[in-house]
Amino acid sequence: MVQYNFKKITVVPNGKDFIDIILSRTQRQTPTVVHKGYAISRLRSFYMRKVKYTQTNFHEKLSTIIDEFPRLGDIHPFYGDLLHVLYNKDHYKLALGQINTARNLIGKIAKDYVKLLKYGDSLYRCKCLKVAALGRMCTVLKRIGPSLAYLEQVRQHMARLPSIDPNTRTILICGYPNVGKSSFINKITRADVDVQPYAFTTKSLFVGHTDYKYLRYQVIDTPGILDRPFEDRNIIEMCSITALAHLRAAILFFLDISGSCGYTIAQQAALFQSIKSLFLNKPLIVVCNKTDLQPLDGLSEDDMKLVNEMKADALKTAIGQGGEGTDADVLLTMSALTEEGVIAVKNAACERLLNQRVEIKMRSKKINDCLNRFHVAVPKPRDQKERPVCIPPAVLEAKARKAASEEKRKTEKDLEQENGGAGVYSMNLRKHYILADDEWKEDILPEILDGHNVYDFIDPDILQRVEELEREEGLRQAEAEDEDFEMDGAELTPEQQEALIQIRRKKSVLINQHRIKKSTAESRPIVPRKFDKDKQFTTERMGRELSSRGLDPSLAIDRMRSRSASRKGRKRERSPEGRNEGMDIDDDTPSKKQRLSRSLSRSRSVSRPPHEVVPGEGLRDSAQKIKAIKIAKKSVKKRNKDAKRGEADRLLSNIPVDILGSVVKQRIHNTALQLLDFQAI
Repeated sequence: MVQYNFKKITVVPNGKDFIDIILSRTQRQTPTVVHKGYAISRLRSFYMRKVKYTQTNFHEKLSTIIDEFPRLGDIHPFYGDLLHVLYNKDHYKLALGQINTARNLIGKIAKDYVKLLKYGDSLYRCKCLKVAALGRMCTVLKRIGPSLAYLEQVRQHMARLPSIDPNTRTILICGYPNVGKSSFINKITRADVDVQPYAFTTKSLFVGHTDYKYLRYQVIDTPGILDRPFEDRNIIEMCSITALAHLRAAILFFLDISGSCGYTIAQQAALFQSIKSLFLNKPLIVVCNKTDLQPLDGLSEDDMKLVNEMKADALKTAIGQGGEGTDADVLLTMSALTEEGVIAVKNAACERLLNQRVEIKMRSKKINDCLNRFHVAVPKPRDQKERPVCIPPAVLEAKARKAASEEKRKTEKDLEQENGGAGVYSMNLRKHYILADDEWKEDILPEILDGHNVYDFIDPDILQRVEELEREEGLRQAEAEDEDFEMDGAELTPEQQEALIQIRRKKSVLINQHRIKKSTAESRPIVPRKFDKDKQFTTERMGRELSSRGLDPSLAIDRMRSRSASRKGRKRERSPEGRNEGMDIDDDTPSKKQRLSRSLSRSRSVSRPPHEVVPGEGLRDSAQKIKAIKIAKKSVKKRNKDAKRGEADRLLSNIPVDILGSVVKQRIHNTALQLLDFQAI
């Protein structure tokens, strides 16, 4: 399906702007500096490039204009005739022809001057040829300035045309001016056509869209048509005639039977007869509008006769298409003001158009390819015996179950909507009561009966029930207490009691072992000095405590002094004296720290001074190695310094010496002036 979108046509500049655009682009996109000392071949290529580039830009711009404007012979006849009515196709073709001629002339000029530039013998000669070439191109473009201005006006007007698809389902509204065409399209579509109580309010075609049976229909409102000769009709009326002639659509001929439009029924009937030839092979419906002012039954005999003649012609059109037209299909009444009959007119027009399009497709050759692919078997009666439809009971039961499952349960919201809505419907809260008898749900429960409060006598045994509940609660609490008992061994056999004693003894042994393990010297926390300000935790006190308990405190005291007096370094701990001292303290069971220090001393090698020469380095002695180390550090000093420098760092070493001297002198001079000013003050 071809889509016509004239809004995408590129803007057409006028002659002066066109020249400015091309020349400025040539100046920007080509070299601009040339010297007299260049070789002549380089000078020729410099100016030839400018001429060729200018001609290429002119050719591209003009070709874009020619290609984007539609060719009247290649588009749909409706748009071809519409453009002819609006812009006169002779002027349109002449303007595009002038653009094409200018494009060819510019190409010929560029070709000739490039040929002359090949023989240029100096810079001056080449420059003059370039100026002459560009000047002649601009002169050609200035001559087509009026054509460019005309095409720009055509482009602007075409961009405002409605987007009409000539091949889709279309409903066309026509008739005299001010008969209610625009009001009808506003009612059935989202279009917003201006409606005024005078003739020719609508001066162009307006398009709206509506839906019918899940299909989209475009509705076209045409300007009013007057009953006069064809050559006397203006451009506004010719737009309507063009749409009627070329669009395959359902025609709604609006008839104002009230006469409020300013034209009688006889004049409207004469218009119908004059344009009747445009209704051939199209669904036609005569719509009698404004029935709120004048009912159809109240017309005079002459007017009714004219209406019947139009109805007969519309009926002939329907029968000629192969359909079964009736009076109700071709003559409809409506009122756009009260919206009476508006939807009926729309549905009738859509249905007639849909049936016609289906019939045309059924008559086409394409349907034969589809009919050959399937066959519909129609049984024929072979005797007088009746054979009713037989459906198995299982199928009927399945359908019944499906229908029952699909039944929607009515909720309180549905009941509320069925019974008047919110504020009217009151929900019954008693219908869900669970009672022995459903009839009791609606019974009214009295509050006062025989002068007494009914609630005081509902349950006469209420005290007895409370006592039973309290006894039950006491029994449950006793059972809960019995569950948390401690085994005392009274109910056990002698063998079980002996096993229980062994279990308890083993448990106590494990607890004591755990406590002893936690109280060893290694795991016991050391009191920091800042918390021992009174010096209560001393070795003398520890010795007295151990001696009072019958233990030798010498080993413990030596161990504590070795830890606190002077912390030995790693080298001293690895020394023979340190190892002998540690072995003298406890020869059989060395401490964890001693074991760790021994393993480290065995695995780690002794550090080597940096100036010591290692075999294989290629250095003579330690002096030469120290010198090599100094040279290496000096070589990477500048690199490391640059690596640490940031964007904001400014070093005086970067400034040249002469500039640095002048800067220092200037600062000294400024400082001296400031001191003099201060002394003067």
